[in-house]
Amino acid sequence: MATRLVQINMKAHDDAALGRFWAEALGWGIDSEGPGVTNLEPVGFTYPDPAAVCIDLIARPEPKTVKNRVHLDLATTSTAHQEELVARLKSLGATPVDVGQGDVPWTVMADPEGNEFCVLEPRQVYRDTGPIAAVVVDCTDPREMARFWGEAMDWTLHEVTDDSATMRSAKGVGPYLEFLRTPDTKSGWNRVHLDVRPYPGADPAAEADRLRSLGATDPGIDQSTIHWTILADPEGNEFCLLTPA
Repeated sequence: MATRLVQINMKAHDDAALGRFWAEALGWGIDSEGPGVTNLEPVGFTYPDPAAVCIDLIARPEPKTVKNRVHLDLATTSTAHQEELVARLKSLGATPVDVGQGDVPWTVMADPEGNEFCVLEPRQVYRDTGPIAAVVVDCTDPREMARFWGEAMDWTLHEVTDDSATMRSAKGVGPYLEFLRTPDTKSGWNRVHLDVRPYPGADPAAEADRLRSLGATDPGIDQSTIHWTILADPEGNEFCLLTPA
């Protein structure tokens, strides 16, 4: 069996307000499972579908103190579109930020709660991804991350080097998952993390054991009140193994 990436989980002080920002930014719809939980997905979308990686915003009181190790790259179709998108995002409450990127053709921004993201210059590879070009994970060893996630999921590995690795759904749709080598190391728990889901009929306990055999670890979080499993990848990034669907 295998899993697939279905959504990212983002902690927020005000999940409803931050949800409105990201819904406007992406042109997506908003739903909610209850107080403190805001769900975002494309309008008319049937979950789960590899055509999109959805976003769940979860209310948490802890402050953001360090740069996120998981962020979104947004796609554009032209230089004019990039400029227009940056301007529109600023009007929604986003701000340009300096994370040491230097002189680059993309724009680094932060949402109203300080979560970093990039508005990319037009790139042919992202022409059919939808508004999210890629989900990007900072790491120290892209090759090892590609090995683990390539075996954990049924996504296709497109490229791997010492500095980066790129994966995409085996169906060739939706955003990419990218691992970028960075000098900084993980500090504290991630405010943004990946959620993966097994296919219907899978045994959740067996799938968790399979992921552990590949190098996943248990992060020592009390899971007695939840129906999913929290694990960590080989670099300690928390992720959730959801129930099959």
